[in-house]
Amino acid sequence: MDPMASEETRTLHSTTAGTAAEPGARVPDRPGGTAGSAPPAWTRWTTRLLIAGIVLAALNLRPAITSLGALLEEVRDGLGMSGSVAGLLTSVPPLCFAVFGVAAPRLARRFGLGAVVCLGMVAIAAGLAIRPYAGGTAGFLAATALALMGIAVSNVLMPVIVKRYFPDRVGTMTGLYSMALACGTSAAAAVTVPLTGLMGGGWRPGLAVWALLGVAAFLPWLPFVRERGTSARPEPAAESSATRPAPGSSAEVPVLRMARSGTAWALAVFFGLQATAAYITMGWMAQVYRDAGVPAGTAGLLLAVIMVMGVPLAFVIPRVASRLPHQGPIVVLLGVCGLAGYTGMYLAPAAGAWVWALLLGVANCAFPLALTMVGMRARTGAGVAQLSAFAQSTGYLISIPGPLLVGVLYQHSGGWGLPIALMAGLMVPQMIFGVLAGRNRTVEDEAAR
Repeated sequence: MDPMASEETRTLHSTTAGTAAEPGARVPDRPGGTAGSAPPAWTRWTTRLLIAGIVLAALNLRPAITSLGALLEEVRDGLGMSGSVAGLLTSVPPLCFAVFGVAAPRLARRFGLGAVVCLGMVAIAAGLAIRPYAGGTAGFLAATALALMGIAVSNVLMPVIVKRYFPDRVGTMTGLYSMALACGTSAAAAVTVPLTGLMGGGWRPGLAVWALLGVAAFLPWLPFVRERGTSARPEPAAESSATRPAPGSSAEVPVLRMARSGTAWALAVFFGLQATAAYITMGWMAQVYRDAGVPAGTAGLLLAVIMVMGVPLAFVIPRVASRLPHQGPIVVLLGVCGLAGYTGMYLAPAAGAWVWALLLGVANCAFPLALTMVGMRARTGAGVAQLSAFAQSTGYLISIPGPLLVGVLYQHSGGWGLPIALMAGLMVPQMIFGVLAGRNRTVEDEAAR
């Protein structure tokens, strides 16, 4: 990470010093600075602090969900939930991501990227600390929504931050961010049940302990809170002449009509279908294993295996995808692994549990691929901000019914055959729309007003 930080610092410095060599080159806003100037405070250590902030923020974007999935049976018993209500609970994350994520660019324009992410970490920490003790299902849902609100805005803004400050290494930084996200996801799935036992066996402290991670992530973003008034459509830190839009081109238009872009819609549907699979997995997969006779601790470990596969692959896949003109082959490979994993879960969930977990873990890496395509399907920071908000908000809306439908099917069929068949069936359209989203084109060419 040190060489990357050093190289990024040289990039930032060369951007400032090179304005004479490249007339008209724009220097982005920096913490404590204004457009057109790079303050002396922006050093190698500032870059490292930003990288640390991105990594810690990413670690916080899934424990609220996977920690609950590991203890879902205990939470259901403690709050008196039915299977349908539990399905509603597992649908809350995509609902919150869709509702609150769309506001992220507007909030960033008004308060600055750093301030919004910092407040997002505060909301995550507060929500996770409150929800186990809120009293009743309604209070639990409200506190969960508070945490998910912070996750939603950070979900949308992370690709924007990467595009702005690391434009020449989008794949590397997206991989690093995705890898940290996978670490947080898998850690929460693996250690929540053992932590609950160490803390006395009650599910409430086992869920509340994850608020500490949000507190840790809040601190690195404090120096960037001063970046107020920054445009929600940030410019890249260093824009080469090859990628800088020509004067009068559609890329200079600040507002894009994403609904007119076939690529934006394909990416949104792909994002929604992979999110459906992810939230069904995070919310229900541990319960599938437990109902098949797997002990609770082992079921949590199997869920962790699914998530931990994203740690190495989330770093590799974006780097490979960013070098390919078409990401369709990667989409198909991940989809085939998903189909194989769900087939195994249908036929022998306990006998081949570890194999199916590995296959589903590979399939689950469609998320970092989708994030990478968000950065690649737009030429500018403006396009990435708008495409990220559109694809994620629309995608999460699409994913809302999935976890709820799984809960309803499970309750009324009395088993996991139909829910698993549904999961497998959704892999087919996910591959189709992923191939369409992976074509080498940009939304500026399709959605300019």
